[in-house]
Amino acid sequence: MLKFMVVLYRRPDLTHEQFRRHLQEIHGPLATKLPGLRKYVQNIVCDDPKRNPPGWDAIIELYFDDWPSMEAAWASPQGAASDADLPAFADLARTTWSAVDEIIVAR
Repeated sequence: MLKFMVVLYRRPDLTHEQFRRHLQEIHGPLATKLPGLRKYVQNIVCDDPKRNPPGWDAIIELYFDDWPSMEAAWASPQGAASDADLPAFADLARTTWSAVDEIIVAR
């Protein structure tokens, strides 16, 4: 299984709530339509009274069977629709993404 992660930063003109609402209600449903997607997780920063905010607003996890499946998803009309929506809520100058090796150390 291939894991692709996106570190999202919200557009500076959006509140945290506006960002969260768009990610959950608009972008999430677009992403779930990616062909070959096996799992999709949104990790959205929440208030933590003991720690400073990390600076980013969400980390997204997308799982595919393999590289060809992932690349086919991005090249699909659904991938284009998902990509086209990103500027509506994400600061693309700071947002980053990468395929990663997930190493489970403990369970």
